[in-house]
This record gives sequence, C-alpha cells and structure tokens, in this order.
Amino acid sequence: MGTNNVIFLEVLEWFDQSGREVSHRLPQEGSGEFKLGAQAIVRDNQAAVFYSQGTACDALGPGRHTISTLNIPLLTKLLSLPWGFTSPIRAEIYFVNLKVFTNLKWGTRDPVAFRDSELGLVRLRAHGIFNIQVTQPVLFVNSLVGTKPSVTIEELESYFSQVIVSRLNDYLGENLDTLLNLPQQYTEMAEGLSQVLTRDLSTYGVALKEIYINAITPPADVQQAIDDKSRLGVLGDSLGDLLQMKAAMALETAAGTEGAAQGGIGMGLGLLVPGLLSGAGAWTQGGSQAPQPGGGPGPGAKQRCPDCGMEIAADARFCPNCGHQILVLRQCQACGKNISPKAKFCPACGKPAGSTLAPKTCPECRAVNRPEASFCNQCGSRLDK
Repeated sequence: MGTNNVIFLEVLEWFDQSGREVSHRLPQEGSGEFKLGAQAIVRDNQAAVFYSQGTACDALGPGRHTISTLNIPLLTKLLSLPWGFTSPIRAEIYFVNLKVFTNLKWGTRDPVAFRDSELGLVRLRAHGIFNIQVTQPVLFVNSLVGTKPSVTIEELESYFSQVIVSRLNDYLGENLDTLLNLPQQYTEMAEGLSQVLTRDLSTYGVALKEIYINAITPPADVQQAIDDKSRLGVLGDSLGDLLQMKAAMALETAAGTEGAAQGGIGMGLGLLVPGLLSGAGAWTQGGSQAPQPGGGPGPGAKQRCPDCGMEIAADARFCPNCGHQILVLRQCQACGKNISPKAKFCPACGKPAGSTLAPKTCPECRAVNRPEASFCNQCGSRLDK
C-alpha cells in the first residue's frame, strides 16, 4: 500500500534488491502522513528507525509493529484544509540494513608522508580491506544519513577509507621509526589500528568487524634502498661486498641476453669474475613476512554499555551499572558523550550538540587534514604541537 494515500492504512516494509543499500527511507520523497494503525514489517537483518514530528522515537526490531500517530484516515485529511489538505503531522521511517558488509576496500588516493629515522621523508602507499556493521541504527541515521532517501555501502566505503588512511598515518608516526622494521610489525599494526578505528566508527553507530593490511609500499627507489640495506646487513655491512654483489647480478643479467654484442659484453665481464667475487662470502636474500589479519573480537551473547562499557545482557534496554539507555540516539562530536535527541548542549563538555570538529591545518605546510589526524598526510609533521 502507498505511503501517502488518503483512506487506507499503510504497510511499511523494505527489501534490499541490490544488496548494497545500508539505509532506505519511506517515503522516498519528503515525509509521510502515516495513519493510526499503520503496520511496519521489519526483517531479522533489519532495524527500523521511526521519526515523528522530526524526532527519532525508537528503533524497531524484527517483527510486525503498529504505528501510533494522530493521523486518522480521511478525517485528518479533511481537517487539514488550512494547510492545503496536507496534514502537519509528519512521520518517516528509516530501514537500516544490519548485515555485515564485507570486502570493502581502503587505500591511499595520494601517497602519505612519513618521516623515517633512517631514510628521511618517504611517501607511502597502502591498501587493504575491511568489514563493517551498523550496531546503533538511530545514531547511524542521525549522524551519517540525515534526510537522504538512501545510503549505499559505496558511500560509506569511500568515507571510512579516508578515516583509515588518516589513522594509519598517525599509527606509523607514533609507533614506527623506520620502514626497515615494517614487515615484522604487520600483525601488531592491524591490531592497534583496529582498536583506534573501533572507537572512531562507534561515534557513527558502526562497528568495525575486521581490517586487513594487504600492503604498505614506499616508492621504487626507496624499496631499492631497503633491499640494498638488507643485503648489506647479510654481507656484514661491507660496502665493497655490496658492490661486488651488484656487479655479479649485472653479470647474470648480461649473460642471459642474446645477440653477438651482448655475448661479447658477457665474455668481457666473465673475465672479471675472479676479481669481483674474491673474498665475497655466500649470501641469501631473506623473504618478507606476509601481513596477518587483525580485527576486533567476534560477536557474543552479551553486549557492552555504550556509556560505561560494562558487559550486560544482549536484550537489556538500560545499563544496570550506570542507568544509561543502551540505544544511542546522538553523540557529542567533541567528547563522545551520549546525549538526548533534543539536547542543545553536551552535559559533559558544554559544546553545542550539533557542532562538528574542525579540520586540522598543518603548521608546517598548511595542508588541511581530518579532524582526528595527529600527523600531516602531506609532510608527516605532528599536528598537535
């Protein structure tokens, strides 16, 4: 049944045909005149956020729910003559997809700057995948959806990818001295990055399920310098031995080519082999450690209070420790305190409830970075000086 008919009651439900929608609003255009007794059908992998008079009332779980409004079929329409037969009693319902969205890609659009203690300023590229799930539907709609008729996972993937890259740059600046130690820290890096991102995404009502770092790659010349450094370490930090090894590799490349000219060069280099390799020890080239997956803990039978963090029953509506409502409606962007939907100021820090954090400007290069960033993506300088 339609969402704006005059006589009949509405049946409100949503099927995600594409599998890529995270939220869907009914009605799609404007607000609705849902009448007293309208039915909302919510599936097991969904939640429905009901808005009345512009304010979120509740998040409806799976099942059939009866909507209570002041719109009475036909009578309210007749009484709406002063408003052009448009009832001033407006309502909307947002269906939110609660499934885990997997195989989302993150990566650096432009190389980020990292100040290496041995190699100097290096620009890095990184990429990987992550999985997310909406856990607080009302907070998600209030903070990211707004009044949009629908939000797709591609929009969230693009936005959260920028957050991940910013946090990765901060993690490298705070926990890594040089790229020479990078391969052995992939596992710790994924775990540490997951903890930080879990806090960031929770302010939007989203949970980070897993994050994987596929690769962190410096430019080709820096990679060559890292390879030379590792080979030099195997040869005992002898520059002469490194040069001999490079000459031997050049000899091997020339010997593999075809043609009379190349063959003459190869024969000439072959005469130098005894002198080049005299005194050089055997060496082996070490492999690199593959990145290990990291992520947050899996879902359990219990949940944690979003305010005090105490573990409580999965079906609890209020925390027995602090009395806070489990369903988060809004959060202060400045301090993360949960606030009521009609609050004008945060009770914890006093900031206006609708205020957002301003982007950070680098004091060195004047580049604009994300509000939560600690290191500049352009020059690698610390922003919180």
